[in-house]
Amino acid sequence: METHEQAAQRIFGERAALYTTSVSHTDPQVLSRVVELSTPQPEWTALDIATGTGHTAFALAPHVRSVIGTDLTPEMLAEAAMLRAQRSITNVSFRPADVHHLPFDDGSFDLVTCRRAAHHFSDIARALREMRRVLRRGGRLVIDDRSVPEDNFVDACMNQLDRHHDESHVREYRVTEWQQMLAAADFTVDVVEPYRKHRPLSAFTAGVSAANGRRIDALLAQLTAPQRAALNLAEVNGEPHLDHHYVLLAAQ
Repeated sequence: METHEQAAQRIFGERAALYTTSVSHTDPQVLSRVVELSTPQPEWTALDIATGTGHTAFALAPHVRSVIGTDLTPEMLAEAAMLRAQRSITNVSFRPADVHHLPFDDGSFDLVTCRRAAHHFSDIARALREMRRVLRRGGRLVIDDRSVPEDNFVDACMNQLDRHHDESHVREYRVTEWQQMLAAADFTVDVVEPYRKHRPLSAFTAGVSAANGRRIDALLAQLTAPQRAALNLAEVNGEPHLDHHYVLLAAQ
């Protein structure tokens, strides 16, 4: 039986090319805000955890001395290396690594970022402790991830949809959970910015198996009118859309 990490490698290996052009992962407005919250300095060394195809690392590159992007999935790193070459970026490097066991010395980085990945981590507390360990004291942590509001129905429904979309999904956390987890890992949070995007249902169905596609359809078909309203589920240009919740956090 494959481990959680092996499942993540398999799934993201199969879908790696999708993330190169993903509307969500290449969103210039969010990437710009991640860079702004990072307060990058020209002499800094940055670590981008679960870099995927490298979008956050590339956004940071003009503002720091160097960036290392890590990821579990070789196919993701291959896509990232291809993009790096296409863009002639010279201060970004990539290496395979598991966030739960980062291969770096204590205090190695001035900045640690992690974008749209933490909801996949099998042990979020350990992952945050590793981020704390490799970040120098006074350094900057910026996390951007899927989230859920303080609403039990929306929480349960969105997490179930994400599990059908991707079996390596663990949990989309509430803002209050993030604040508690970061404090427990010895971070001081100074920015919390929840936001939402009204996105097509295809964001959940792209790349899924036929069986999981049917599960998503069945889940949505049984919703009551108030539940559909809670999700902001509505037709836009002939395609179902619903609210996706996110949160940006910055800490030291």
